[in-house]
Amino acid sequence: MAITEIPALIAQLYQIVDRLEQIVPGRKFTPDGHLVGSLGEAVAEYSYGLTLLAASFKQHDAISPEKICVQIKLTQGTSVALSYTCDHLLVLHLDRHKGFSEVYNGSGAPVWEHISHKADHGRQRPISLVQLQKIALLSPSAPIAQIRPFPALMDNDHKII
Repeated sequence: MAITEIPALIAQLYQIVDRLEQIVPGRKFTPDGHLVGSLGEAVAEYSYGLTLLAASFKQHDAISPEKICVQIKLTQGTSVALSYTCDHLLVLHLDRHKGFSEVYNGSGAPVWEHISHKADHGRQRPISLVQLQKIALLSPSAPIAQIRPFPALMDNDHKII
């Protein structure tokens, strides 16, 4: 599958989510888990020129063109969770109406320092997107260059949502 197919498929997925939420009022059918994580990795590979590692690699998801190990997180919410420290952290946000945006692109060390004291709930340690933005301002580090714009989300008629 070509990366150019992903935006239209995401739009179709959200059309299905909308319909499910109409059929069952009061229930959310938000795509999450592995689906969102894999979408984030695919978009990061395309937009940042990363080379993805094997799925479920313990600490990192990809290698940058500069040979930096990168952990990729995509969220539709207001936070992400980390299980391990990482060399470089790339956090993206997906808004179903606005598309993809970058939240954090820098060293993983200051983020891990900030959350390593948190209680161990299944090894996942949450951090809000607002906290990540503050860390980026207080501990700036060299970002991985974005080489292509994020793919825009489209509906079946290829109209940007």
